[in-house]
Formats: sequence, C-alpha cells, structure tokens
Amino acid sequence: MLRTAMIRSTASSIDERVMTAPHSYFFPHDEPLALLTLVELRALETRTAAALPPHTLMARAGAAAAQWLSDTFERDADGRTQPVWIVAGPGNNGGDALVMAERLHRAGVPVTVCMPVEVKPDDARWALDLARAAGVGIDSEAPASLDGFGWLVDGMFGIGLTRPLEGVFARIAALLRRRTRSSGRVLALDVPSGLNSDTGTPVAGGEAIRATDTITFIGAKPGHYTAQGRDLCGRLAVAMIGVEEAAAPAVTLSAPALFADHFPPRDNGSNKGTFGTLAVVGGDTGMCGAPVLAARMALYGGAGKVNIAFLGEGFPPYDPPHPELMLHRVDGFALDKMDALAIGCGMGKTDRAKQVVADALKLDVPKLLDADALNLVATDDALASAVARRGAQGDPCIVTPHPLEAACLLQIDVKALQADRLQAARQLAARYGAIAVLKGSGTVIAAPDGRIAINPTGNAGLATGGTGDVLGGLIGAFLAQSLPAYEAALAGVWLHGRAAQSLSDDGDGPAGLTAGELAPRLRSFINRHFYPRHERGL
Repeated sequence: MLRTAMIRSTASSIDERVMTAPHSYFFPHDEPLALLTLVELRALETRTAAALPPHTLMARAGAAAAQWLSDTFERDADGRTQPVWIVAGPGNNGGDALVMAERLHRAGVPVTVCMPVEVKPDDARWALDLARAAGVGIDSEAPASLDGFGWLVDGMFGIGLTRPLEGVFARIAALLRRRTRSSGRVLALDVPSGLNSDTGTPVAGGEAIRATDTITFIGAKPGHYTAQGRDLCGRLAVAMIGVEEAAAPAVTLSAPALFADHFPPRDNGSNKGTFGTLAVVGGDTGMCGAPVLAARMALYGGAGKVNIAFLGEGFPPYDPPHPELMLHRVDGFALDKMDALAIGCGMGKTDRAKQVVADALKLDVPKLLDADALNLVATDDALASAVARRGAQGDPCIVTPHPLEAACLLQIDVKALQADRLQAARQLAARYGAIAVLKGSGTVIAAPDGRIAINPTGNAGLATGGTGDVLGGLIGAFLAQSLPAYEAALAGVWLHGRAAQSLSDDGDGPAGLTAGELAPRLRSFINRHFYPRHERGL
C-alpha cells in the first residue's frame, strides 16, 4: 500500500524543492526487499546526501513520519485529534522527530516534544531551529503521565547505537513499553530505540522499546525481521525518501518472487513421476509420529510419491488418514532410487541411526538433514566431513537446525548464536557447504555462495511440537519436484509460515494450532496463488 505525503507547510523555511521531493511510505508485503545493513545504509546516505541540498534527507524522513501518523489519526466529531507526544534524542533520530513535530504542528495537530538532551549534529540543530520557529512546545522532562496523548513517538536513537539505554532515556523507554502493553499506539522512527538494526537484538544486552508500529527510512533493515526485531518493531512501514535501492544488498527479504518460477508446471499430461519421489527417513521405535507428519506434509506440498523409511519397530502397516503414503523398514529400502531424501525426524542417535545417515550421504540424491540427523553430524567428525564434501562437489545438503541444534553444529552456546543470527547462518553454510535454514523468529536461509535471506512469515502458532518436522517434509517435497536447494528452502520456509498466519487469521491460531493443520491450508495457498486457473483445470 503506497501513501503519498499530503501535509504541506504554509510558513516553513524548508526549501519547497525538498518538501515536494519523494517522501511516501509503503508497507512491505510479499516483496523481495533489500535489507540494509548499517554499513550499506551509511554508504547510501553519504552518496545521496552529497547530491542534494543540505538537510534534505532529514526533511523527507520527518515529513514521511508526519504523514504516516496523520493517516492513522482518529478524529472526533469536530475533526480534532488527540495530542501527540514525541521524544527526541540527541542525534539525527531526534532531528527526524523534530521535523515530524514541526510538520504536524503546522497542520494543526497538538504536539509536545520532550528533548532531555539538546540535539547536537548540524542537521538536527537545523531541525530544532525549524521546530522552535514554528512554535512547537519543547520540554526537557517527561510528564508524570502520558495518558492524555493519543500517539507516543520514539525518536530517541536510531541505527548505530552502541551502548544500552541509560538514565532518562531508559526511564522513557520503560514508559513507552508500558503504553505498548496497555493501549498501544507507539510509533518508532527508523528502529525502536535500543534495537540493533543489523541483528534484531537489543544493543549491548540492554532493553529496547517495544513499539506497535515502526516507520523506517531509506530501506528496511535485517533487524526489523529476525530475532526480537519482529516483536519490538510491530507493524513496519518503509519510506524510501528518494534514495535508490541498493544494487546488490547483502541480505534480502524472502518472497515468492525468489522461488515461484521454479515450481513445476501442472500440465494435464503429467503423471506422478513428474513430481518426484521422496523418502522421509527416521522414526526409531516409539518415535514414528514425526516422520508421518513430515510425509503427510510432503503429499500436500505436491510430491508425486512419498515413502517413509522407518528405523524402529512398531510402525503402522499404513497411515489411515493417508493410505497414499508408502511405509517401509529402512533396511533394504532403495534410497538411491528416490528423487530426494528428508532425513532425521524421530531418528534417534543410536549407532544404527549414525550408519543410516552415513550411507545416505554417499548417495547422489538431493537431501535434507533435520533433527537427530543434525545432532549426529554435530558429534561425529566423519559425518560432518561427509556433509561438507557434498557441498564441495556442488551437491549441498539442506540443514534445518533450530537454535540449539545450530549451536551444537557450530560448537558455540545458544546465547552467542542468537546474538547474531545472520552471522551464525553464514557460518553454518560455510562450514558444512550446505544450505542453512536457521529456524526461529525471522528464519535465516543462507547458501555457501553468499546468498542470504530472512523469512518474514510465520507466528507464535509454530511454537508447538511437530512444526519443524512438517517443514522438513515440505522442503523435501520441493527437492523431489526438482527445485534447486536454495529455492526449495526459501519456498518451504515462506509457505510454512504463511500457512500458520492464514490459520491464525481464521481464529485457529496462534494458540492451539497443531502441526498437522498446516498441510491442508498450505495446499490451498499453493494452488490459489502459484498455479494459474488453467493449470487447475478451471
């Protein structure tokens, strides 16, 4: 959704060429956006600012934020809005906030600015002079209560903060967090103060503001979408403010445009062999449910034929809800005849399981390793070397660890891994020559060739047993349908999360959502959005 700024300053000292330049905003939705790291953003800012009149980017950022807020106002019968309270920090984020305040004030919106420490950079000083000249009320202390204000705006610190929030800024951050938890309506400028825009974690282990909404400038950042970023940022809007997109971003937001063209056509002349044969390998005694869940998802994900190769005893002769699944003992089963393998669900960590993984790694078959297969690789140098050799030979495995499994694979602790999820995913891809899918909020998908994406879909409904198993089955189904490994991983993670969101939209989540419910919802989504009507016989 694109909104173009309509607020106009009638008595402003801002050059009209600046104010009429692009400062629209949009909500990212299913687009493969560049996610700008701090280094990339600074380079873009410097290059763009050099070609523009002074203060242009700050003027555009403040104007875009003012327009966003204006578009959300609830007005009373007389057309009046509730007052807006804005906290301005000492740097350029505070300058953006002051321009925003000036624009709102001139548009007739009641605005109060709290500036505990006077802004310092030249651009921000210009913005302060602008706000004062317009008559914006500026206080140095926060009021005892913020209940009389409609929106609260966090303009304390943007990107690049290197220390935790302290003193008066920590106290104000606590006030804003309480507002978010109660009545909501907290807008952060660029990033919630205290959030690392590269990693999505609070700076230096401190606290960060939890906003209901964030408007970010020039481009979205990795930290908006992974680790704690999604929760702390709330709904995200992006204002490009006239800056061109990065030509070759280091990180991309995953979206269907990155993988949809790799789905096989569903021609009328197709047969079950056209869409590949998958084997889900796992299920030691007492753990047969995990591979069954994975295999059911593989059916709904479009694989032509799906087998389960069980390691243990006591597995059922067939799956009553889905007798289409073919169930076998792994001993003597021809894994080499498969089009893809998904290995590890409920597999256990016995010597026999280790041998099954070792034998599978020798096969020239696309394969995914999950769960116990990853635990075995993490503790066995020979298996780890075999995985890396596959990658060196141009046949990378897909590995799908959750944070604890990933920490074991990298031999670090979980806290260190979660502090920089992008770096951890890159290390996994490099060490194992694999497509790494580091699961969690904002799943990170990394390839050995340097490609890396953050997935924006999913919700807390996936925090339940079995959802990792069905993700493995789904990616395995895409491998069986001949999607390249990186694209299969992108597709599986994105669709898996989107199915959870769709169920939650209907009231079937996030609380109480079960892994088995994802498959039919995902099937419907794929057919409606990825296959034209004529391919569905309509």
